[in-house]
Amino acid sequence: MTTLLTVISSLLWWVLYSSMAALVFALIGWSVLRWTERCAVVFNRIYLACLLWTMLGLLLVVGVAAYEGHLHPPYGALLSSGLLRWILVLDMLIGSALLWRLVPRIDARRIRPGSACMAVAVIMAISFGVATSLA
Repeated sequence: MTTLLTVISSLLWWVLYSSMAALVFALIGWSVLRWTERCAVVFNRIYLACLLWTMLGLLLVVGVAAYEGHLHPPYGALLSSGLLRWILVLDMLIGSALLWRLVPRIDARRIRPGSACMAVAVIMAISFGVATSLA
């Protein structure tokens, strides 16, 4: 019974933290996409793409941390890991694909792939800056 409660609690925290991060990422992505597309974009679809991207990204980073044995602070060794860098590149490609496929402009056309890449690059630059300053 304790194991079941632990798994349920972990899943709830995973969704909660992912949704909080996705909201921040969606706000950043919305402003970048609005600037690069020069047109209004649909915010709730940006949030959906960022939520899926964040949930998958957390799984990837935790998987790398578990594989390398860096599940507890300090995380400096994890941030300098070569495997984590490759996983972050994969994560950025996934984020760009999700934004490109899921986010329409207000005129019902899809955003450009370059705009999706720019939004992901800005989001990752800000989040990596925060992560390195906290670690």
